[in-house]
Amino acid sequence: MKRALSLLLVSALSLSLLAGCSAAEQLSAEPISLTAQELSAHGPDTQNACDVLSTFGLELLRNTKQACESTLLSPLSVILALSMAANGAEGETMAQFQETMGGVSLEALNAACQFLLSDYRQLGGSTRASIANSLWVDPEGQISEEFTGRCMGIYGAEVFQGELSSSGIVNDVNRWVSKQTKGLIPELVQQPFPEDTAALLVNALYLNNTWELEFDPISTYPRKFTHSGGQVEQMDFLHHSFTDLLYLQGEGAQGVVLPYDDGRLASAAILPDSPDLGGWLDSLNGNALSQLVQGADEQRFLYLAFPKFEAEWSGSLQEILKDMGLEDAFTPGQADFSRMGDHPNGYYLSEVLHAAKLQVNEKGTEAAAATLVAAGSGAPPPAEGIELLLDRPFLYGIFDRQNGIPLFLGTFE
Repeated sequence: MKRALSLLLVSALSLSLLAGCSAAEQLSAEPISLTAQELSAHGPDTQNACDVLSTFGLELLRNTKQACESTLLSPLSVILALSMAANGAEGETMAQFQETMGGVSLEALNAACQFLLSDYRQLGGSTRASIANSLWVDPEGQISEEFTGRCMGIYGAEVFQGELSSSGIVNDVNRWVSKQTKGLIPELVQQPFPEDTAALLVNALYLNNTWELEFDPISTYPRKFTHSGGQVEQMDFLHHSFTDLLYLQGEGAQGVVLPYDDGRLASAAILPDSPDLGGWLDSLNGNALSQLVQGADEQRFLYLAFPKFEAEWSGSLQEILKDMGLEDAFTPGQADFSRMGDHPNGYYLSEVLHAAKLQVNEKGTEAAAATLVAAGSGAPPPAEGIELLLDRPFLYGIFDRQNGIPLFLGTFE
């Protein structure tokens, strides 16, 4: 019986306010070079493709979130890996990719991803951004040069060739991901890939951001946080004591937007009016979330208490993506990846792995520290100051305030 060859998508995200360590290890897989295929121009609906990333991100979070458990994902990292794979799809499989990712055309999605990859590598301030893609091919998989060229030209993917079912490839992929995430995600893959693996598509995203307005370490002290299950924990909170901050309110919630010093990215923390975070998330849509964050352009005097925390999540997204409508791609015999290669048995997606890690602390630039000291040295706060205590479950994320895209989304519960 003929058996289709499997394809694996792997994405990793690391976001930090701390410098990480990078390993300078050689990969045993052989890098290969082919002619990269560039896009001729951005499609007319490129911006629409950017817009649907918010909807995709929120839907992905909703489907991944477990009751009373914190979750952390990178919608951008996942969409980049999926978009590379979509370039090999045809027919009903391609239609399901498009529907799952917001109904936009493949060319518009490619153009949007290429634009974002270029744009995020040029962020100013202290932000360090690394968004890397790689394609790993097995010589027996017969992956086409056209598909490889699109991954290289549109997504800037590095291409490696080797026997993908060997244990050495697991080490290679983990070393590559660890290098791209500055050591914060050292081991994404735990076991060798199946013998029928034809290709691996890997995305790794690393951000090191500095607050535009730092939190004073002297103002970090313990408070009580009430988790979703009702248990109460003493944990360190970051504080701004009645400072001009970007306040958001609407969609049954209130929160704060904390810009980074690159002038474009910002962290947002949103506290539902109701203690039922899951119910509130179910009522929210991606466009409303983006507009809520982008619309926070008025500074208000806030007393802010924000947990100092680390978060990480790793696991399979296969069943989640199937529930979101991407079914045929995971089914041997039904998956149509005929644009990916020429193997007579065809190809299918066998797994989508994702990992994300976040560290939040008081770090900021000297200029931001001076701003904070100046803000704290004025007259007493006015009576209309707002107290925002993030001491129960809330939604958080890092957003591109220019277009509303969530680079990552999480719940702290």
